[in-house]
This record gives sequence, structure tokens and C-alpha cells, in this order.
Amino acid sequence: MWYHFTKVPVEDSVSLLSHHFTEDIPAPFKLVLTSTYFCLDGQYFEPSDVVAMGSPLSPVIANFFMEGFEEKTLNQATLKPTCWYRYVDDTFAIWPHGKDNLTEFLEHLSGLHKNIQFTVEIEEDGHLPFLDIDIYRKTQFTRT
Repeated sequence: MWYHFTKVPVEDSVSLLSHHFTEDIPAPFKLVLTSTYFCLDGQYFEPSDVVAMGSPLSPVIANFFMEGFEEKTLNQATLKPTCWYRYVDDTFAIWPHGKDNLTEFLEHLSGLHKNIQFTVEIEEDGHLPFLDIDIYRKTQFTRT
């Protein structure tokens, strides 16, 4: 399974920061995160309530936000994956509960925040592409 995020919310991220750091930390983060603009086809834009993905601070805040999001999401889930590993915006998970329950879990993941939507890629023929590699399922282990 994998997911992709493009709209990490500033207010929610700053709120998470306020729960983990002293009160003087969130304000500078909010200032940096909300004073970014970009140019596209000669027109300037300022993102509203989303972390600009070109900012050097964006990957750190996105990771921080997603850690909180994943913890909340997985704690609320009735059925959970056997493993859950994320690298930036790709997640590798093992789901042992069948395809019907996977659809329900995916809806749960995508329904918790309007900015975060998950997509899924399911293993086919014993392998799954992930992070520019193919992961193969080994069904039988042998000792050498």
C-alpha cells in the first residue's frame, strides 16, 4: 500500500508542534510556513493553509504531521496492518485482513483529514513496486 500527500495543513501542524514543544516554538514555524510564495507561468501564488512543498522546512513539517496522523489513524482502526513503514510520502504495509477490509481501511485513512488522501497498490504475482524497487514475497524460507 502507498499514499501520497501534497497538502500538509499548516494550522494542524503548528497545533501539533504546540503539544510537543515550549510555547515559543510554534510561532516562528507558523511565520516561516505561511510566508512562502511561488511563481507559476509568470503568476505569483501564496499557498493558503498548506505547507509549500518547495520550502526546506516542508519535509520536516510533513513528516512531523504524518507521524501524528498515522498514530491517530492506526489507534482508531479496528483492523490494523501487520507492519507499517513510511518513507517521506510512501508507506509500505502488510494487510492480512483481505481486500474487502482493505477498502474499508483505505476509506478510514482517507476520511480522517480532507488534505490527506491515500491510494493503494496491491501486490501482484508475488511482488510490489516500492521506492523504485520491486519487493518480492518469499513464500518459503530455507536455511543455508
